[in-house]
Amino acid sequence: MKTSIISLAGNPNVGKSTLFNALTGMNQHTGNWAGKTVTNAEGEFEYKGHKFILVDVPGTYSLRAVSAEEECARDFICFGNADASIVVCDATCLERNLNLVLQTIEVCPKTLVCVNLLDEAESKGIKVDIEKLESILKVPVCGITARTGKGIDEMCGRLYDMVLSEETPEPVQILYDESIENATEKIMSEISGDIKKLPLKFTALKILENDKSAIHNIEEYENIKIPEFEEIKEYPENISDSITASVIKKAEEIAGECVITGNKAYKRDRMIDDIITSRRFGIPLMIILLGLILWITIEGANYPSEMLSGLLFGIGDKLSELILKTNAPEWVEGVLIQGIYKVLAWVVSVMLPPMAIFFPLFTLLEDFGYLPRVAFNLDRCFKCANACGKQSLTMCMGFGCNAVGVTGCRIIDSPRERLIAILTNNFVPCNGRFPTIIAIISMFFITSKGIGSSLLSSGILLLTILSGIIMTLIVSKILSLTILKGIPSSFTLELPPYRKPQFTKVIVRSVLDRTLFVLGRACMVAVPSGLIIWLLANTDINGISLLSYCSEFLDPFGQFIGLDGVILLAFILGFPANEIVVPIIIMTYLAEGSILELSDLNELRELFINNGWDISTAVCMLIFTLFHFPCSTTCLTIKKETGSIKWTLTAFILPVAVGIILCSIVNFAFGIFS
Repeated sequence: MKTSIISLAGNPNVGKSTLFNALTGMNQHTGNWAGKTVTNAEGEFEYKGHKFILVDVPGTYSLRAVSAEEECARDFICFGNADASIVVCDATCLERNLNLVLQTIEVCPKTLVCVNLLDEAESKGIKVDIEKLESILKVPVCGITARTGKGIDEMCGRLYDMVLSEETPEPVQILYDESIENATEKIMSEISGDIKKLPLKFTALKILENDKSAIHNIEEYENIKIPEFEEIKEYPENISDSITASVIKKAEEIAGECVITGNKAYKRDRMIDDIITSRRFGIPLMIILLGLILWITIEGANYPSEMLSGLLFGIGDKLSELILKTNAPEWVEGVLIQGIYKVLAWVVSVMLPPMAIFFPLFTLLEDFGYLPRVAFNLDRCFKCANACGKQSLTMCMGFGCNAVGVTGCRIIDSPRERLIAILTNNFVPCNGRFPTIIAIISMFFITSKGIGSSLLSSGILLLTILSGIIMTLIVSKILSLTILKGIPSSFTLELPPYRKPQFTKVIVRSVLDRTLFVLGRACMVAVPSGLIIWLLANTDINGISLLSYCSEFLDPFGQFIGLDGVILLAFILGFPANEIVVPIIIMTYLAEGSILELSDLNELRELFINNGWDISTAVCMLIFTLFHFPCSTTCLTIKKETGSIKWTLTAFILPVAVGIILCSIVNFAFGIFS
């Protein structure tokens, strides 16, 4: 019995596994790719007495691989000695799938294209002209519905005929820029005598792109040594982008001729995307939307935060009276109430209201389908920083909690770019730093009250956050040029359709999965912190508390960077939770042995001014709040994600170094001009 090896490829979530199971049934097994930790699936089926071995390669959007899974898929399709390939496409979004089809037929002319999910496409008002698609691609094309088995028998017949035919299809050719076509022609003429198995143009393009991994595989596969070509040096590093753009353009043209849609939602989505992902409006609209969310969070959190603070501190007073009535030692009341409870009260009253507003708004955008558009808009910026566009999504997660943002870096396939995203995630302020930043802005930069002041406050806060984003890009670029050298990887970002958010699920996900989870973790680290702060404030040597000794020790360096020893000590003691920095400053300035609450910002401003603060101190405080070490929870998360103390220390030192440098410059500048 004759046997043929067939690679089964396709984008993720196109029904490839459903087709694989339908064809092979129980005649399948799994294993590992040679030298890789990626699992593959193989199965067998027969048709007209011919045996087919079907290899289900990992889902991929492109043969320009950026992950271990995509690299395995590319290597098997290109160098796996398969007799033919099957590429499964999603009929509901054919244009995106044709990118992989065009790349596959370029390297493997014997390719069968299966347009799956025709039933879903029909329900959405989308029709694919299969015959016209085949006439354009010039390779066999079948329409199927894998989960019902419709069209699979016809597909097997087309595969059988193609594999046994002695003729090799001549699929559609992609026309690249004239300069690229000329360069590939020169390279093809040089290598035509050596390349026996692979298509010449595919090989020439890989050489022109200077794709070292692919070139190495070509040399092993063809058992040759590819010489250096002068043409490569004449082209910029982003030549891969030009080649990819040509493939995408061709996919758009083909889809435009073969896909008919009468679906209003589809047309509506394209119209919206033309605006919010455009170069002219995309980023400005994104900034306006971020500013609106910040304004809603600030305006909406003020009153609930005051109410919650009054309630919790009132309960604390009652608990204090209750403990003292039991004739318990004063230190017991001090540890439990003045130390632990009041720190917890601060954390809850400061964190809960803004998180309860910010996280649902963030989740609504995610549910609506806007966040992938953010990554699309910022991809060019991050690419200029030699980083990955997906880093913008992890950066957005960091606004709620940097620990969550660090965990979210798992979506970045490249280990180098994932590490850059982890190391720079702390450059955007988390929810715990927002209250301090807002308080400083309100006390020293806003002189009026009312809606105008909240808008101005939101505007300054927005500029502060944009400064953090700009610094993220700068540090990412520096890292990519030094300890994490490399070029940015390309990736295909799927833009999902816009959907009406499910408000019930949004509330559950944002409140239970995010708000309460982050709050609970902050409370856990705040308990030991409250105990330590109380002990330092209430342990005296020669009538001076240890808290005062520590602040005096740090004062010279604090003055050098425009702060003081009390502020530096507050940041150090606030390592478990950023929310307790301001109350520690208040407690130290007032020389009190417990966390105090000053709800009136004017009263708080007077306290700070009486202790040497001026506009220079406020600006430096704003900078250092934005750029200082991650909290303990984030550090533990970085250690878990990287598995390295070295990278955890790097993530700790980087923002501190930036904060110290910027504060020193600002302090020096104010010193000159004052």
